Amino acid sequence: METHMTKNAAFTATDPATLQARLAALVDDPAASVVLLARENATVVELLTGDVRDVDLLADIPLQSDGTAREVFAMVPYRQVRERGFSAQDDGAPLRCLLVEEHLATPVADALTILPSDPIALQDAGFDVPDEEYAQIVERVIADEIGRGEGANFVIRRDFTARISVDERHAALTWFRALLTHERGAYWTFAVVTPGVIAVGASPEAHVIARDGIVTMNPISGTFRHPAGGATKESLTEFLSSTKETEELFMVVDEELKMMSAVCSDGGRITGPHLKQMSRLTHTEYMLRGRSRMDPRDILRETMFAPTVTGSPMQNACTVIGRHERKPRGYYSGVAALFTPNAEGGHDLDAPILIRTVYVKDGELSVPVGATLVRHSDPAGEVSETHGKAAGVLGAIGAIERDHAAEAREDADAPDAAENDLAADPTVAALLASRNSRLAEFWINPQTDAVHVGPFSGRTALVVDAEDRFTTMLAHQLRHLGLDVRIAPWSEVTDADAAAVDLLVAGPGPGDPRDGASPRIARMREVVAARRASGSPLLAVCLSHQILADTLNIGLAPLASPHQGLQKSVPVFERDASIGFYNTFTARVAPGTARVGVAEVSADAETGNVYALRGPGFASVQGHLESILSRDGMGTLERLVAHALDA
Repeated sequence: METHMTKNAAFTATDPATLQARLAALVDDPAASVVLLARENATVVELLTGDVRDVDLLADIPLQSDGTAREVFAMVPYRQVRERGFSAQDDGAPLRCLLVEEHLATPVADALTILPSDPIALQDAGFDVPDEEYAQIVERVIADEIGRGEGANFVIRRDFTARISVDERHAALTWFRALLTHERGAYWTFAVVTPGVIAVGASPEAHVIARDGIVTMNPISGTFRHPAGGATKESLTEFLSSTKETEELFMVVDEELKMMSAVCSDGGRITGPHLKQMSRLTHTEYMLRGRSRMDPRDILRETMFAPTVTGSPMQNACTVIGRHERKPRGYYSGVAALFTPNAEGGHDLDAPILIRTVYVKDGELSVPVGATLVRHSDPAGEVSETHGKAAGVLGAIGAIERDHAAEAREDADAPDAAENDLAADPTVAALLASRNSRLAEFWINPQTDAVHVGPFSGRTALVVDAEDRFTTMLAHQLRHLGLDVRIAPWSEVTDADAAAVDLLVAGPGPGDPRDGASPRIARMREVVAARRASGSPLLAVCLSHQILADTLNIGLAPLASPHQGLQKSVPVFERDASIGFYNTFTARVAPGTARVGVAEVSADAETGNVYALRGPGFASVQGHLESILSRDGMGTLERLVAHALDA
């Protein structure tokens, strides 16, 4: 047999007879474990076998054996997010590792001749949460969570369930074959068959990849369900023109840039947007890339999990999920992760999100699906989206009737994909490209590792994180302005920490700034008040801007409509600035007010909503200057920092 190297892995080519023998042994032996995998644009099916080991923590994933790097495949459940200090219902889903002993590959065409193909009937099929109840959950999340400042968007899932009466391992191989045959555009098509954990899916999204010192993340958002007969230029154009879908994508890019700024020395750069075209669904996506030398297990921990399947800000999204979902998530929104030894003696990481996946256990099929809920979500539309996502999976595995007209159209298009690719249409391409005109060049242009050489070189800063990891992006920008920056969570920052730095940055966070019962908001009030009392330089952002306004006797009030993921051009003292907003509450003065006590006020001329404050040793801003939506973010940040440090 001949060993082949790809950019992803080393594997050994095998003949169909060998593969058939391995699969037969798998079905006959309930203790056997195997992973079947077909990667994006691959011409082979890979087969990984080995022993299973369940571990407690990502750091426990055994990447070494007797001092030698070894290949490991891992199924990372959602509950693992507790490693980041976030909340999650604990269903005991194991962090399962397959210690790869054999990694074979055979052409897809040969695999299709071996894998079973008889349709598998479903019984007692339906959603565990009825449509009406799910619509009510959507309404509650919009009103009680987004409407009260708990975050910008949240993903709430429900499960399509059914009974099957065939052997579960046989079913997994059947569905894997169906996905190979009928699904296109998947990043990974896979079947994981281990004792007690069986999953088959076609994930569209690479959550995080680490290879050759480069980390890549792939936020995908917006779901266009193809009409009967397939997508057309007209139907796709309507989808791309949707404000909701566009803002939804921007919000998840912001959230993943928070993660990139935590693991990459250069913070991450965005490219795109692109279309992610699958057989029954089309999504919009960006690619984020940055440099990192962290252990891949640490990269995976810092990026748990994708905001496209959780929400933002991530920490509070986990709390909201626990309040509104009936049961624990299992592996839904977790990742499958392949750690492959590389030439440097370490490991590359390839980790797609566990979505578009079928799970089967004890004779029951489960397909978890979720909708991203934002400030202007329509409950009926979100119900429909979950139906579309479930139907996409069920149609692909042959469990429900497929759109044969769409398949016929795709087959006809196959000989000349470039000519028939809707993404290449000039109108579609122009719509996609126009999105970047709204975004901050700082995150689009290439960045370098050169920091601490800007206008504030030699100064130090402490960023207090109030449970919104926008602070990682903010810290990255401050470093590019020359500051030596570190981040501390609100629960750990001390008065000594604050006194030791030139600039204290009180950061953003979710919630109602008037909430007297929140320990987090109470502590942020103490931090802001103590810094003002000391007379030392202070910059306050979003939630902390509102807290600062309150100390100046400026009233606080909820907005008539939340500004979550909203871009506005607003006055920030000497000039207007295009800024991204993620707020539900605002400080408010009488229209025309230019000063309150010692503070200069920059506010909306009609509503009195306060966008920025500055005074002796302090400055603040309501918007997120670090967001990709803040085209004038860096310049505005530099102006406010300069005032705080030099006033």
